Amino acid sequence: MGSIATQLPVEVPSADRVEPGSFRLHTANLPTVPTSEPTDVDSIASTWVNSFNKVLTAPGLATIPQLFLEESYWRDQLCLSWDFHTLKGPEKIVSLLQQSKNGCRIKSLTLDQSSQDRYPKASVMGSDGKVHTVQAFLIVETDIGRGSGLVRLVQDHGVWKVFTLYTFLRELKEHEEQVGGRRPNGVAHGEHLSRKNWLDRRKAEENFEDGEEPTVLILGAGQAGLSIAARLKMLGTKSLIVDREERIGDNWRSRYHQLVLHDPVWFDHLPYIPFPESWPVFTPKDKLGDWFESYVKLLELNVWTQTTITGSSWDALAGKWTVTLDRLHDGKKETRVFHPKHIIQATGHSGEPNFPSNLKGLSSFAGTRLVHSSQFTGAAPSQGQNKRAIVVGCCNSGHDIAQDFYENGYSVTLIQRSSTFVVTAETNLHHMSALYGEGGPPTEDADMVFFSIPNAVAKRLNIAMTRVQNKTDEKLLRGLEKAGFKTDKGPDESGLWIKYLTRGGGYYLDVGCSQLIADNKIKVKQGCEIAEVLPNGLLFSDGETLEADEIVFATGYLNMRTQCRKIFGDEVADKVKDVWGFDEEGEIRTMWRKTGHPGFWFMGGNLALCRWYSRLLALQIKGLEEGLCSYEDL
Repeated sequence: MGSIATQLPVEVPSADRVEPGSFRLHTANLPTVPTSEPTDVDSIASTWVNSFNKVLTAPGLATIPQLFLEESYWRDQLCLSWDFHTLKGPEKIVSLLQQSKNGCRIKSLTLDQSSQDRYPKASVMGSDGKVHTVQAFLIVETDIGRGSGLVRLVQDHGVWKVFTLYTFLRELKEHEEQVGGRRPNGVAHGEHLSRKNWLDRRKAEENFEDGEEPTVLILGAGQAGLSIAARLKMLGTKSLIVDREERIGDNWRSRYHQLVLHDPVWFDHLPYIPFPESWPVFTPKDKLGDWFESYVKLLELNVWTQTTITGSSWDALAGKWTVTLDRLHDGKKETRVFHPKHIIQATGHSGEPNFPSNLKGLSSFAGTRLVHSSQFTGAAPSQGQNKRAIVVGCCNSGHDIAQDFYENGYSVTLIQRSSTFVVTAETNLHHMSALYGEGGPPTEDADMVFFSIPNAVAKRLNIAMTRVQNKTDEKLLRGLEKAGFKTDKGPDESGLWIKYLTRGGGYYLDVGCSQLIADNKIKVKQGCEIAEVLPNGLLFSDGETLEADEIVFATGYLNMRTQCRKIFGDEVADKVKDVWGFDEEGEIRTMWRKTGHPGFWFMGGNLALCRWYSRLLALQIKGLEEGLCSYEDL
């Protein structure tokens, strides 16, 4: 696994804060050598691929620097090792390749010309369009599997070299996904005594009858749990999802009344079954919950709702867990004990609600409701009663809840303690549309392009994009400033996506609330901490009191490790590392990869991240199960 170094805390502005122990993401420099537009992209790409394949067999890999720019980036996911890496510069690339026991695991690269969209093509990078590149999709052959990739070549004094190279493992040899030509037959023709039909077999499989056990136990039936269960099923690995909710999808249905996804449909497909062509651009929460329920049925995933883990222990010698489950099934309570080899905590990239339970006077509040946003189901019409609401926190949930209160006749105040990155949903949609939009490339191709950009390079490109977005939204942002709402531009002015990967929050994708703030229809109190909860409202550090009938703390969530500790105990939680934020190479920490405790994994993120990384996590588990690697190799 990559280094487990941690970053010492440093006092920084709100926009640049990082998760404790994580690293501030380096900002890449784009190539500055004057370049010209390529004329024969096929020849350029073929020449580089041939040269690369020769280097793989050269002693000591001494000629690697001839193929890569001095500042270049190789992002790899499971092809070079059983971990994720972003290697900056030829020296680090050679160092990792030389660490491999049996030489470079990648055996060859081939140009991918399986579709017109994947043929090598000329492109440009940077806001000024001066960095000319040749972009080529790749087929990757490794010692244990097959992968794909994408390279961006830039001319350096007449020689085309790598600026970014991306390689990722797609499948394991002899353990390919059971899809397409490998799909199940569905029936065994001929004479059979006591034949069971599909429904009989499905019920037995779902309930793990006749002593059957899951190899993988997954906690959580949201997008994280469903996507990893789907990937494991296609690899022939038995899994069981457990969830405390009454129905699949209730984790979305039970959220506040007006919730609609802020990302567009093209960014949010789950593996194997995309949303229908008629699906709305922005998905309502209840519709998403229903889709999750249908997804489970269509892919025949094993899910137990109304089920909780009541006990767990790890046997290091046997390499198995002992897990006790309490389940309410067909109106009856039952207890089952399983011995999975792996547990995946798929409860989102956050943990327990970050609720200020030690706040002075909390129990004294005499209003109608004081809750964390996770418990807020929606505002009731005030019906002319002059009700007042305070929402603490100014990210997506805080804004949505404030707008819900306002639209139901409340006088609303948002409490903003630091600053928030704001971009309108329409502006964000426009800037995503080239990859994720109507008429865009297939989702798999879009994902390959999107994830092929190392995070440090994405940060550089997003700085320019954020300037353009701010210009588009200039009138709204000025209105927010006049209203006393403090905006920022993200880490080093790199905008939404990098702030999300850095902190998991601190932003608002505006779907209407910002204009209400700019018009002073929703009030803002900025930069003050809460000193005390009063029976009729809140007292702030500057001495001001705000009265409220309802108070909602939209203050986010703690690290996933906190929930791990609550469910699995100190012994497990003390071994796993903190989740989210960047490691020293610029990859996300701990999520979808080795956690520090054998047989224990974290799975989370938005729908797009779950779609992509579920395959990579499933391949790591399959590799362990088939003896292709050990936990120490990860």
